[in-house]
Amino acid sequence: MNSLDAISPVDGRYRSKTEPLAAYFSESALIRYRVRVEIEYYIALMKQLGVECSDSTAEQLRGIYRNWDEESAQRVKDIEKTTNHDVKAVEYFIKERLDAAGSTLPRELVHFGLTSQDINNTAFPMMMMEAHKEVVRPAYEELTGKLQSLAEEWRSIPMLAHTHGQPASPTALGKELMVFVYRLREQLKTMDSVPFSGKFGGATGNYNAHRVAYPQYDWRAFGDRFLKENLGLERQQLTTQIENYDYLAAYLDALRRLNTILVDLCRDIWTYISMNYFRQRIKAGEVGSSAMPHKVNPIDFENAEGNLGVADALLTHFSMKLPISRMQRDLTDSTVIRNLGMPLAHTLVAIQSLMKGLGKLLLNEAKLQEDLEENWAVTAEAIQTVLRSVNYPNPYEALKQLTRTNEKVTAETMSAFIDQLDVDNDVKERLRKITPHNYLGYAEEW
Repeated sequence: MNSLDAISPVDGRYRSKTEPLAAYFSESALIRYRVRVEIEYYIALMKQLGVECSDSTAEQLRGIYRNWDEESAQRVKDIEKTTNHDVKAVEYFIKERLDAAGSTLPRELVHFGLTSQDINNTAFPMMMMEAHKEVVRPAYEELTGKLQSLAEEWRSIPMLAHTHGQPASPTALGKELMVFVYRLREQLKTMDSVPFSGKFGGATGNYNAHRVAYPQYDWRAFGDRFLKENLGLERQQLTTQIENYDYLAAYLDALRRLNTILVDLCRDIWTYISMNYFRQRIKAGEVGSSAMPHKVNPIDFENAEGNLGVADALLTHFSMKLPISRMQRDLTDSTVIRNLGMPLAHTLVAIQSLMKGLGKLLLNEAKLQEDLEENWAVTAEAIQTVLRSVNYPNPYEALKQLTRTNEKVTAETMSAFIDQLDVDNDVKERLRKITPHNYLGYAEEW
């Protein structure tokens, strides 16, 4: 399919940015993960039952999913046209491969005692686990690292803070970026604490078929070992026909919290650009507006914010919907979970846009200095607090009157106020040293 014909922009306009996720969330990838689960189960089951299957034979079987190609995926889809069942088509595909290889292994142990959800509810968690390790988490880490490097670069740049949109006690630009680094890393810890888990227990989660056929084995222990050792997953101990999705919901909620932090970052940087604290590097040939030649718009941060919004809407729906299923199962989860790659794709587009936007920022230090100099009133907090420390009467009220009755508070205004204070000279000297440029607390120390 030509990307120009794609319905979704993640497979069209943004295909170059989302390409890494195709190996995990495309239709072909889903089929490959299903085949992988079936093959690994087939090998483990033969070992459990004492069926001869040499290491070399096992490796040949694994070659079915390791050497995956478009022809293999298409063959499964062709079988599905007859079965009208995607997982049964995978079973028949594997049996075809066994027959074609002249294998003497027992064909009917393929998909033995399983329901389709034993395959789906291990395939999807594996997709998420491997995409997380190889694509998603590295993307967040790269962005966090970029933010930290900028924070380090601008550690000692004083900046007028704004609370409620109004001038407030000064801070440092680097520290404000480090706030986002800190928040992201804390939420990454939360995300890392969520295990990747799957369901594996037969038609209603009780290993009914396994136990009636081979009652001498502990099938729950087998399932625990199989998921842990062969698939890298934790097995959910009590389920219906489908997995509980609670851990997946927790993971998706963790992603949503990370993305909410990034939305906050987008809006802050956008605002700083509008305040002229940052300019943006201009690339030859690029157009900011089709009508206004002078414009250089903060489009990377706007693009990121928009894609994060789409991602978070999907993540919210998935985490609220997937854990709910009527009695032992309904099919609503099936059509929803097929879209699992979509919020990750929009997130990846957003992160790459943020990386691009951050890379274009040019600090306008003169504007930051100008804003600090224009807002000497923000030193009122410092002065009244020092006066409180020496038990000066009603310092808050005195500074309130000074800063609210003067049309503009300047360095001279503050100097004159300090001169008339009835305090010791050493206190006055301390007060005279306070400026909007140095009243930073620990803002440079982190």
